[in-house]
Amino acid sequence: MEIGIHDNIREQFALNEIDPLRYSPLALAFIGDSVFDLVVKTVLVEKANCPANVLHRKTSKLVKAQSQAVMVRSFLDNDILTDEEIAVYKRGRNAKSPTTAKNASVSEYRMATGLEALIGYLYLCGRNGRLVGLVKAGISVITEL
Repeated sequence: MEIGIHDNIREQFALNEIDPLRYSPLALAFIGDSVFDLVVKTVLVEKANCPANVLHRKTSKLVKAQSQAVMVRSFLDNDILTDEEIAVYKRGRNAKSPTTAKNASVSEYRMATGLEALIGYLYLCGRNGRLVGLVKAGISVITEL
């Protein structure tokens, strides 16, 4: 059985395993942003082999801060997250970021940062099934793919 991408990266680059809770919430959000983007892009490419500019527009709609904030609200309103996941989300949401979103409120941007921190945490923990399940649940709130 082939190992997951994160384990493969760690193995190929001889990286030490570190408890993901030891990373700053903004470091978790940094990696989580890319992982979230990768999952969304993978789904879109697999569902419809269309021009890159169309894929980019569809991706942008799903990964923007406003959409991520809607996803988080749905998770919280429907008790989808575990206590551990809520704690990681809140660490990310409450982190003081030196940047802000161009087209989102401060509240939406912070919620999106919290979601990205949670995605990064799940990725670094190797909880890929849970990660993809949350992204799927979030996307279903925004649109039907």
